Amino acid sequence: MVALSLTSVSRRFGNVHAVDNFSLDVATGEFVCLLGPSGCGKSTALRMIAGFETPDAGDIAIDGDSTIHVPPNRRATSMVFQSHALWSHMTVFGNIAFGLKLRRLPRATVAAEVTDALTLVGLTGMEKRYPGQLSGGQQQRVALARSLVLKPKILLLDEPFSSLDAHLRVRLRDELKAIQRRLKLTTIFVTHDQEEALTLADRIVVMNRGTIEQVGAPSEVYDLPRTLFAASFIGSMNLLQARLVDGQLAAGPIRIAIDADIDVALAGATELHLAIRPEDVSVEPGFDVADAAGTVERVIKLGAVRLAVIDLGDGHRLKVQDMGRAAFGERATVAVHIGRLLVYRNGAEPLEIVRARAAPAGRRTERPHAVGTR
Repeated sequence: MVALSLTSVSRRFGNVHAVDNFSLDVATGEFVCLLGPSGCGKSTALRMIAGFETPDAGDIAIDGDSTIHVPPNRRATSMVFQSHALWSHMTVFGNIAFGLKLRRLPRATVAAEVTDALTLVGLTGMEKRYPGQLSGGQQQRVALARSLVLKPKILLLDEPFSSLDAHLRVRLRDELKAIQRRLKLTTIFVTHDQEEALTLADRIVVMNRGTIEQVGAPSEVYDLPRTLFAASFIGSMNLLQARLVDGQLAAGPIRIAIDADIDVALAGATELHLAIRPEDVSVEPGFDVADAAGTVERVIKLGAVRLAVIDLGDGHRLKVQDMGRAAFGERATVAVHIGRLLVYRNGAEPLEIVRARAAPAGRRTERPHAVGTR
């Protein structure tokens, strides 16, 4: 069932389209992340769902009923803010109980509900403390409990972990996902952190300049980004400008043979880019094949993972996930893994994507095949 539906929603601030023609259906119990850079419109979209902003056009429905004229306090939503927004003069109990007291529930009911919420977020026994006596992570748990105690149909979270340190962020997002699954709670989570989105979401909505670039499961958005922007924003991606040369796609020394029909399809493109994930490229030290070799310019150690930056010449560089073989200053052949190369045409427009098959230069190259259009 569809719990939340946004249909052609737009919001302008002066001449700026904060959100433009935004449409999205969210299933009951689904965890959806709105992901994008600062200023892309994701928080504005969330605030419109909550009722804190009114769309200039379009409709927002919860369980099939329009909420456009429903005030925030009467919507079946609850929101967790980035700043926690706790009342410093109230105890933990008072902060969590505030919304229930506005509903004029019996005192015993309020106490029972607050106790349950504290247990759910792991704060049992802290009901008499004040926000100033809590750590940042504990304050965020209180903010979450304050929203959960209202039993909303839709939980809204606006970058709730952005002010916390990395270790605590990981811990709290794992706890949040466990709570969401346990309650089967429809959740909309705003973040600019791609790792958070890839970890938490059932589906990711990639946003840019107020519009949706792509909607899909984390694996789909990562493995097959549908626009050049999505390719550049999700994960680490090598993006190389390319051109057509004698039936081949050429990006520096990298050469990819293409079929005649793909050659024709790409011939009118004003821009071509090859997109390659670092984990889809390998290096083979000792090979010195001129048309696909480069020099190891830098080795970056990221814990168990190493990235080698390969200078291919003429301004072309590749980040390669290295298994410990590359060394600074060494000559190395770049080998693109079969089936993992993406080719985009014409910049940030809806793009045709070609999934190519490649091999190290000097070896046989298999033909790429088209995988469709957006």
